[in-house]
Amino acid sequence: MPLLSPRLADRRGASTLWVSSWATSAESSRVAWADTAKGACILLVVAWHVIVKDYLLVSWHIGLPLPGVWGTFGEQLLPLRMPLFFTISGIFASSALARPWRVVARGRIATFLYLYAVWLLVHTAVLALVPDFPTARAHSPLELVEQLTITPSNLWYLYALAIYFAFAKAVRRLPPLVVLVPAAVLSAVAAAGLVPTPGDRGGFYQNLVFFLAGLYFRPRLESLAATATPRRLWLTGLAYVGALAVMAALGASEWFGVWLVVSAVAVVFGVTAAACVARSALGTRLARLGRITLPIYVIHMPVLALLHLLLVGLVSSLGGGAQLVVALFYPAVLTAVVVVLSLAIHRGLTAVRARWLFALPSLPLRLRLGAAP
Repeated sequence: MPLLSPRLADRRGASTLWVSSWATSAESSRVAWADTAKGACILLVVAWHVIVKDYLLVSWHIGLPLPGVWGTFGEQLLPLRMPLFFTISGIFASSALARPWRVVARGRIATFLYLYAVWLLVHTAVLALVPDFPTARAHSPLELVEQLTITPSNLWYLYALAIYFAFAKAVRRLPPLVVLVPAAVLSAVAAAGLVPTPGDRGGFYQNLVFFLAGLYFRPRLESLAATATPRRLWLTGLAYVGALAVMAALGASEWFGVWLVVSAVAVVFGVTAAACVARSALGTRLARLGRITLPIYVIHMPVLALLHLLLVGLVSSLGGGAQLVVALFYPAVLTAVVVVLSLAIHRGLTAVRARWLFALPSLPLRLRLGAAP
């Protein structure tokens, strides 16, 4: 199958980043680990939201600390999820950023800002139906404008990608260290709580450095993945666990630079793990999921909110024995349900030609011709 032409690929906008369509069959073994990492990351994102926005809000009366165990488990993956996700995004961004400004501006920056704005409106409307669901939402036009501009909502990944692309393109000719060092300082400052981070602004500040790391260190990350071994997987896993343990023992999560270092260790572990898993049947399934992360990301929160409305009272009223069984598996099962429903909704929306929800619409031909120099 021939590759997409640059013009067609750019018109599709976000799809060339969220879906690794630039990879040919010959390249698939080289990039499968990256798609595997993306697939794992989107599952971890959904699982974290299931845990903190639904599972921990159930009235549990089981006599065992299972909710605390699930919550602690989710917290240990915080340094891994989004830093690894943004590192992979930076890897996939390198070819796009080599294109002219007008191509980057429409194909990436405008696309992600458009998707952010559209789905922010969708989220605002749906979440109004579930006022007790614990996630930020706009309650007034002024708050909506704030979320659109300076304080991103739970869709902040899209917002961040637009700004990161613009920044990376603007500084593309500068030496990497001149760009990476300030980004690392910004990340450390935000993680240490030294600047205000309302909404999801903290994640926006903290992850620019990982996007840039994926962009600048792509060859080294690909080499790390290509040479991954089970032995290195164990060593990097132990290093990550050890870093988490030291940070927890010292209460150092808000010490300047500590979160950044732990996240960097987590990314090395994540790349190694993705490369090892990519060689298995599980890796094939995760890589397939990693090519369709956009619909899961934008749809899963409204789906979870509506399921929370239906389930929280029901699960809270279960008897002790039944509730114990539910408590064991609830986060994993509900994560799978949310992902499946999100993909089903995506298929339904594309079937009724609502593709404008997932890509920046193309200008009519007469407008494009009129705008041409």
